[in-house]
Amino acid sequence: MKIRLVLHFVGLLQVFVGLTMLLPVVHAVFYKEPVLIPLLAAMGVTVIAGAVVSWLTRSEEDIRVREGFAIVTLGWVATAAFGSLPFLFSGEISGITDAYFETLSGFTTTGASILTDIEKMPRALLLWRSLTQWLGGMGIIVLSIAILPFLGVGGMQLFRAEVPGPTPDRLKPRISQTAGLLWIVYLFLTILEILLLMFGGMELYDASNHAFTTMATGGFSTRNLSVGYYQSPFIQYVVTFFMFSAGVNFALHYRCLTTLRPQVYFRNREWVFYVIILSCATAAIFLENALTQTGFAEKTFRESLFQVVSITTTTGYATVDFDAWSPMSRLFLLALMFVGGCAGSTGGGIKVIRLLLILKHGKNELKKLLHPRAIFLVKVRKIRVRSEVMLNVLGFFTLYIALFIFCSFIMAALGLDIITAVSSVAATMGNIGPGLGQVGHMLNYSALPLFGKWVLCMCMLLGRLEIFTVIILFLPEMWKKF
Repeated sequence: MKIRLVLHFVGLLQVFVGLTMLLPVVHAVFYKEPVLIPLLAAMGVTVIAGAVVSWLTRSEEDIRVREGFAIVTLGWVATAAFGSLPFLFSGEISGITDAYFETLSGFTTTGASILTDIEKMPRALLLWRSLTQWLGGMGIIVLSIAILPFLGVGGMQLFRAEVPGPTPDRLKPRISQTAGLLWIVYLFLTILEILLLMFGGMELYDASNHAFTTMATGGFSTRNLSVGYYQSPFIQYVVTFFMFSAGVNFALHYRCLTTLRPQVYFRNREWVFYVIILSCATAAIFLENALTQTGFAEKTFRESLFQVVSITTTTGYATVDFDAWSPMSRLFLLALMFVGGCAGSTGGGIKVIRLLLILKHGKNELKKLLHPRAIFLVKVRKIRVRSEVMLNVLGFFTLYIALFIFCSFIMAALGLDIITAVSSVAATMGNIGPGLGQVGHMLNYSALPLFGKWVLCMCMLLGRLEIFTVIILFLPEMWKKF
């Protein structure tokens, strides 16, 4: 492991993070908010510290696979630490644990919060909070590749470690071009949502914040009641549409926008399976709620659709206290926490394509019981899935479930009831945010034990970086010199 090279790029990343604090600084200047000095101090410390580390460890060596994984994981850890400085310097979040939890929840697009009264926070800090999710949505490492083309040859190692899903979908030969195209699509959809939300009655500030956290499938809101604060059906349907879009592979969005051929979606098996999951879950929860609670009303359908899309795409917004729904509906939502968005989306979770491949693999295993000597291949659109990809998917799924069970036991051992323990881990590993029980939509994570918050921080990181990227750093072979 070339530690010097790793520190060099982690330092560069912090310079970029510090510069992005300029947007909330400008907001604080324009609206004369008292958090201007803390924001400037946080920005200065972050930029200077990053620049000094980067300069002292400058190197012209190429990034290998092991350095790529280390830069991504350690980059996220350091980014959350420096990103928490505006909260700490302003005194709005006093404890280091809470500040780090809130910031890591932002950059990992989890949306789990320790804030008890969001609307009392200075608007500039809420803007920074939303911006952390927008930057983390597509991946702050991918963003740095797009604007720092001098990464050159080693860029692919970073992209492989960062982009969600079994295999990254390259649109252009050079990784910097791919990252740039993805961010253009990301920015286009963000601006489009801002305009539609403003058309629906939101002011520019709220529209921007919600667009940032919708496209990132993050779920941070400027309101205590989340999107439920806005009783406008138009706004709720707009947010639902963009949550759905953010959960789709951005490569498909790019191809649709450049070719103007919507059929590219319908030809993608993962997208079709994604729509089937959302449709079936919405229908089930709508019928359950209509028959047991509210009756067959448009509002019931809208709330059911919104929560299904929000939880499945790991956004975490809410328009209703879903923890008050029937046990069956809550069980549906708990199951959806494991699904996530499509590969190449900003969503977390296991990912739709992995679930599709696992189901196909399971079907083949059943066929083998009837035809022991036959060879059955896992295929998607008549294209054979390579055995190494299938092994990666099965290994990921096994590790995901094992870590989920292990962390749930830890949270239960800290004194949490089983619903809270299980859903808090599911919600943070899936990068969803609100869970059930004591961490439900109407509550938050502030009352959890200190150690429990650090356990959930690890869950956020594992979920956002898809487990392997983090776990691999604990292998002794990673740190050997070659």
